Amino acid sequence: MTVAIETGTWQLDPARSTVGVRHKTMWGLVTVKGTFTGLSGGGEVGSDGSASGSITLAAASLDTKNAKRDTHLRSADFFDADRHPEITFVVRSATAGGDKTVPVAGQVTVRGISRPLSFTAQLTEASADAVTLTTEFTVEREQFGMDWNQLGMMRGRTTVTASLRFARATS
Repeated sequence: MTVAIETGTWQLDPARSTVGVRHKTMWGLVTVKGTFTGLSGGGEVGSDGSASGSITLAAASLDTKNAKRDTHLRSADFFDADRHPEITFVVRSATAGGDKTVPVAGQVTVRGISRPLSFTAQLTEASADAVTLTTEFTVEREQFGMDWNQLGMMRGRTTVTASLRFARATS
């Protein structure tokens, strides 16, 4: 049995949504965690139950609780937030299944570089007025021109976690 989500327009509720990243540094001894505080987005659910839309993160809003590191992450070594202020994910297809999994396929753009991205989200809330999706996936930061790696301290993939709550848009 598939989960039925109401058709129509849905808006991201930024106050009840989070997008975070974590990456091992110092040769795998330290895990740096951060959260994007600037989120926006929305989407449309069609009569066939499929969804499309987009999520936008303000690149300069990444907060790792270390001002010096955050400044470096905003620089051209990483997000280059002055030239590329937004990170976007455009959802091309997403349809909830009976087991509350949602295969999602789309395109992510970081630093002006776009790449296809697919992952599976979990539908953790679904009512007439609210939908919440959670997910965790990994990305290779080098695919987006973020190859700064002093002394080889940063290896491996970056993990992205998200809990996104959408509310039915009012006319």
